[in-house]
Amino acid sequence: MGDDSLIIAVDGPAGSGKSTLAKKIANILEIEYIDTGAMYRALTLKVIEAGIHPMHEEEVLKLLNNTTISFKNNHIYLDGIMVDDKIRENIINKKVSDIAKISKVREEMVNIQKELARSNNVIMDGRDIGTVVLPDANFKFFITASVEERARRRYRELIERGERNITYQETLQDIENRDRIDSTRKVSPLLKSSDSYEIDTTDKTIDQSVEEILNIIRGGK
Repeated sequence: MGDDSLIIAVDGPAGSGKSTLAKKIANILEIEYIDTGAMYRALTLKVIEAGIHPMHEEEVLKLLNNTTISFKNNHIYLDGIMVDDKIRENIINKKVSDIAKISKVREEMVNIQKELARSNNVIMDGRDIGTVVLPDANFKFFITASVEERARRRYRELIERGERNITYQETLQDIENRDRIDSTRKVSPLLKSSDSYEIDTTDKTIDQSVEEILNIIRGGK
C-alpha cells in the first residue's frame, strides 16, 4: 500500500447495505470497488452447479484451484462468464456461509483480495476486511442495521429478482442463521475492529448513509 493510496474497508452482516454503500462511494471517489462477498457467492454457485456438497471441503478446494474469479467494470466473472444475477439467487444465500467458513477457502480468497488492493485505490467490503484482509486501511467502516430491517431488505430484493417460493419469515430465519455462522466461525469471524466507524443504516436512506461516510473520509484526509 503506497503512501498516497486510499484504501477503505467496509464490513457488516448480511443485508446491512454495505455493498450498496460501497458501490456508490466507489463511483463518487472514482476508486475500484471489490465485493468480496460476491467472490464467495461465485464459488458457491460453482459448487452447487458441480453437485458438490458444501461440507465436502476437499472437493470444494479442488474446485477452487480450478476456478477463476475476476472483476471488470463492477461486474463479477466466474471462469470468464458474468454471474452478477445468478449469485444473488436465494439458493446461494442459503449456502454461501458454509463455503465461506472453510479455512483454506478463506486463506486463498484473502490472498487474492490483498493482491487486488496492492496496486489500486479501493473500497472493499465483506465480513473480515478491516480485521484480516486490510488491517492497515486508511478508513474502516462497520455497517449495521436491525435484523428485521435487514430481512425486509433481502426479502424485497429477492421478490424484485423474481423469487416466488420465499416468505419474509424464511428470509428472517436465513439472515439469523447467517449471522450465527458468520459470527461464530473459527476463521475470520465477523467482528467490528476497534478502529472502525459504526454506521447504523436502519432508519436512514442510502444517500444519508453515503453522506455520513463521505464526511468522515473527507474530514480525515
